[in-house]
Amino acid sequence: MAAGSELNPTEYIGHHLTHDARPFLGDGGFWTLHVDSVAVAILLGFVGIGFVWWIVRGATSGVPNKRQAFVELLIGFVDDQVKGIFHHGDRNKFIAPAALTVFVWVVLMNAMDFLPADLVGLGTHHVSEHGFRYVPTADVNTTFALSLSVWFLMIGFAVAAKGAGGFIHELFCAPFGSHVLLWPANFLFNLVEYISKPLSHSLRLFGNMYAGEILFLLLWMWAATGLAGTIFGSILGLGWAIFHILIVLLQAYIFMMLTVVYISMAHEHH
Repeated sequence: MAAGSELNPTEYIGHHLTHDARPFLGDGGFWTLHVDSVAVAILLGFVGIGFVWWIVRGATSGVPNKRQAFVELLIGFVDDQVKGIFHHGDRNKFIAPAALTVFVWVVLMNAMDFLPADLVGLGTHHVSEHGFRYVPTADVNTTFALSLSVWFLMIGFAVAAKGAGGFIHELFCAPFGSHVLLWPANFLFNLVEYISKPLSHSLRLFGNMYAGEILFLLLWMWAATGLAGTIFGSILGLGWAIFHILIVLLQAYIFMMLTVVYISMAHEHH
């Protein structure tokens, strides 16, 4: 906290975690584009593509090197997860590659939380002095955009598998029956289900990453209060950083698995 600041710790945290000071395009309404989250997410997307391209260029049919073995293990792991859930055609045509893309991209975005905020701030303060957010998944706009993409894929696969008529029929006639008096109840039931999926899908990832960001900030603020705060804040911060590795990987895994589950459910007939 800057010397002479009149903000208490709670106000200080709110000041640095609000969206008001962040670089954005728009009028501040629903269609506002957060430049920091979008730019970092796109950059990490290219990093992920570049990493895979680098591995593929050096791949051999003989004994694989360590990086090739790592990627093969990753691909095999994702494929095994998809194979256990998706049973509606060739999973290698789209579902498995999409799951791998989601997993790698979300891991990279989550892992930005491990970068020291002070060091990142040396560069980002030229863009926005107080509001640059370099962890895209700690921004609900990013996670909601990802979940909406999955939601549209789910709708698209449902229509492709059942036809437009079959999809609409299921929307009004399942799960309680096709009697005309049951149409409103069926539609409301399905509407709740379709609305809750992108909300829970996005808020689960956002909530975990945002909470982790706040805890890091609280611990480092404690470390700045004195010798005791420095000692205990550093110990707890190291422990939380180690535990956060699990959170980063687990949340990416859950997001990937839900993506596959939702698309698989879209193929099922009721």
